[in-house]
Amino acid sequence: MHLFFCKYPLTIFRDNVNMQLIMNTKDRSHLLTEQRNSRTINIDCKTTLEIVDMINDEDAGVFTAVRREREHIAKGVDLIVDAFKEGGRLIYAGAGTSGRLGILDAAECPPTFGTDPGLIVGVIAGGEKAVFQSIEGAEDFPENGAKDIQQKEVNHRDVVVGITTGGTTPYVMGALFEAKKRNARTIFLCCNIETTPSFDIDIIIRPIVGPEVITGSTRMKAGTATKLILNMLTTTAMIKIGKVYENLMVDLRALNAKLTDRAERIIMTVTGISREDAKKLLEAAFGNVKVAIVMQKLALDYPEAKKRLDAHGGFVRKVLQ
Repeated sequence: MHLFFCKYPLTIFRDNVNMQLIMNTKDRSHLLTEQRNSRTINIDCKTTLEIVDMINDEDAGVFTAVRREREHIAKGVDLIVDAFKEGGRLIYAGAGTSGRLGILDAAECPPTFGTDPGLIVGVIAGGEKAVFQSIEGAEDFPENGAKDIQQKEVNHRDVVVGITTGGTTPYVMGALFEAKKRNARTIFLCCNIETTPSFDIDIIIRPIVGPEVITGSTRMKAGTATKLILNMLTTTAMIKIGKVYENLMVDLRALNAKLTDRAERIIMTVTGISREDAKKLLEAAFGNVKVAIVMQKLALDYPEAKKRLDAHGGFVRKVLQ
């Protein structure tokens, strides 16, 4: 059978062992992310300060491009929150910069929001080695993307975000196609107008940042837009599932000196007690900042404070109200 992804034929071959997706992406010259930027053509003739200013001027437009996608980003968040409530996961799939940004976002959530490391995960073309060293050819095999989704045992409760700034990366397309086969919910994040998967995608987030400062270097504006959007997806989702009280990360894990200091200061800020009392309270709450706050504000012991938090889905505000 044949599917069509933009201008590129996508052929699926099935046998008793494997499914391969082969995509002809030899000519990408028509893509916006591959166009030359008329404003930076003479960048190699500029002074150091002028080059820095040119890059900064181009970056300034990224925020507008991301803002135009605010409704799609919000829908993506709601999809992710629904998945979390159903016991599902958020899985990022990408290659190169896109893959590394997904892995970075996933890695930052456990210490910041106290999430299980398996709740938000990232996969990258070329595997773990590609996080630290460029393995450019790895992205050309869609079957590897499908394999990584299979290995993660993706199912209907999960959300898979395919990150491909150009919108044509075979690895990402293979991952999304396999995720859809498994009835997972899917989000397609790209920075091109011309690229849209022909198979069903739940949500498309498409910040159009325009041609890069250096032609084709999507680690720059497109990468910045990707980072901003991933921040929004996970941070907003964490707020929506009770990981934040006011604007404080009350579900952080105090695993080092910095986070311990922050945990104590959060308790001090919310309850008005001293540093020494906050330290004792945090110990009595077994390191759980949310429980410590409820214990102090409502004069409860640990079991009762935890019970009330559990009854209100972990939302501190709901308990205190």
